[in-house]
Amino acid sequence: MEDLPDALIGEIVKRVSSTSDLSSLSLVSKRLYKIEAENRHTIHIGCSLQPATDAIVSICSRFHNLLKVDINYSGWTQDHGNQLDNHGLRILSSYCLSLSDITLSFCSYIDDAGLGYLAFCKKLITLRLNSTTKITSSGLLAVAVGCKNLSALHLINCNKISGTFEWLKYLGSDGSLEELKVKNCVGISQYSLLMFGPGWMKLQRFVFEVRNIYNIFEPKDPSYVANCRYRYDFCCENLKELSLRRIVTVEEIGLRSLLGKCKSLEKLCLHFVLGLTDSDMITLAQNCSNLRSISLQLEPVFCEGPEGRVCRTPLTDESLKALALGCRILQVVELTMFGCDYGYPEIGFTQEGLVMFFQSCPIRDLVLCGANIFDDEGMKALSSAQFLQTLELMDCIYITDAGMRLLADSPSLVNLTLRQCGGFSDVGVAEVVRARKLDSLIVEGCSRVTRKAVLGTAKSVHYEQDYPGYGRLRRSSLSFGQD
Repeated sequence: MEDLPDALIGEIVKRVSSTSDLSSLSLVSKRLYKIEAENRHTIHIGCSLQPATDAIVSICSRFHNLLKVDINYSGWTQDHGNQLDNHGLRILSSYCLSLSDITLSFCSYIDDAGLGYLAFCKKLITLRLNSTTKITSSGLLAVAVGCKNLSALHLINCNKISGTFEWLKYLGSDGSLEELKVKNCVGISQYSLLMFGPGWMKLQRFVFEVRNIYNIFEPKDPSYVANCRYRYDFCCENLKELSLRRIVTVEEIGLRSLLGKCKSLEKLCLHFVLGLTDSDMITLAQNCSNLRSISLQLEPVFCEGPEGRVCRTPLTDESLKALALGCRILQVVELTMFGCDYGYPEIGFTQEGLVMFFQSCPIRDLVLCGANIFDDEGMKALSSAQFLQTLELMDCIYITDAGMRLLADSPSLVNLTLRQCGGFSDVGVAEVVRARKLDSLIVEGCSRVTRKAVLGTAKSVHYEQDYPGYGRLRRSSLSFGQD
């Protein structure tokens, strides 16, 4: 090692990913201690950092080339001592001038004054705030004005952010934001986000989720004027990823208006969007020919039908037909029907519609959950799907051993997940694993499938006798294609 140049040792150090290994390496010699410090670009800080202020001074003095810092006080109690506070954040922003990625999670000692120090981080590109309970719009405005290179902003469980949203207006007009994620921030509504204005044109990834549905009977944009849609007349043609969860919207009011404007859209998640209709999906399909991934999580609502009002999931075969015709390169699909047990409430899709959809698109990864309309006849379509590599079936109660046997002929299947399906047994699963060389097999909560039948049948096998079932899970656990 002594004969190797510092630059080469630095390249070796960069390839060591384990923090404990890097720490051990730095103890070998003063030379390695120095080289490791110069090449450490990422650090994680948490409850063990004590005393916090002294420790951050030591860290910043040694690792002055830091690019990414993750400060996470999840699980913190008073017994852990003081958290890193505003002064600590000032030290961090003063010493580490190359910082480009900062995450603050459960930092209850940091408020707007502390966040304002990040304005000194002129190279900051990504900022994530998770459960930072003292941060308000004022702190975000300071970051928006000071950090001209900010391109990704994540806000999760930040409940004091509300008011005039000058930070959002500023980022929309003068910022360079390409990624915006807002999850469970009670002071930020879908109507507040319309203030982003021209920023929608630059945005490439957008996520908006709320924990609870508000104003369920009269969702209303307070500034909406009938026949005057200026607030919704914005362009988002660069948007590639869109995720909306638990929003309530009617007609053209709200974020649902995005669906017809994202011509570059490649990935879409619509989870429990109240007000979603077939017309929305038809509009989407007509404008988003580049769509490669779609996740639909649906729950029953009252819909008008030929025989009057009926309780069913809102989308029908018309949506599937539109997607099949307009989105011909769909590869990743999730269809989750929530709360439709044994035929009531009803599912808007039919098995014929699903079969047509599966046969029309080159689906590579498929999750089908809660589909009580899908049985062995439907499995024929899946068994003949030329591109299907990964299949997850959950709470599909009418698939039997006969349907499972059909998967033995699937030409490309290599990953199979079976959850809470009681219609088939060891016999049907055995037929599949004998015929297919599976890379992965996961079986959870399938009452008639035993551990003995699946062990050793694939490169990676996971078996659990019990599984809570999607109906008793928090809906957030049914995340598909999200970080």
